[in-house]
Amino acid sequence: MTGMGQILFPHQANGSLVKSSDAIIGSELIGQNFTSDKYFHPRPSAAGNGYDAGNSSGSNLAPSSADLIQTITSRVADLRKAGDTRPIPVDLVTASGSGLDPDISVASAEFQAARVAEARRLPLPQVEKLISSFTTSRAFGIFGESRVNVLAINQALDKLGSVPDTPHASP
Repeated sequence: MTGMGQILFPHQANGSLVKSSDAIIGSELIGQNFTSDKYFHPRPSAAGNGYDAGNSSGSNLAPSSADLIQTITSRVADLRKAGDTRPIPVDLVTASGSGLDPDISVASAEFQAARVAEARRLPLPQVEKLISSFTTSRAFGIFGESRVNVLAINQALDKLGSVPDTPHASP
């Protein structure tokens, strides 16, 4: 089976790794923690230390859990600090089942578009067009939801041009 995987699907069999200048920078299948305002941010991770694939798990907290409610309340407050009063997409304040989701909803990308455009000094319509071009539709038109791969769209942003890093910025 390993040999067949290598022959038929070598990219997938080797972890769907993403390279830049011959250096591995991530995987299409595992989220990464982007925190700079110039990048789209992923879903929060429930996988222990960031997006550690060796520690993949959900939080297993019930919707009535005081810990879960406090965590979500804190995440909402953090997003509100910028003064945005729009409804916050749920996937920006809750972790996925695996804690490693590489994608965000289109609504989450749209929610972050103004921040990214401002940080990169790009016109908002240009960032919105990028979101549209990096949106993956539902599988077979019926399964799942449309989504945006965070690593892929952030790579595209970097190709548009760089802006000065801020002291708190990290990829």
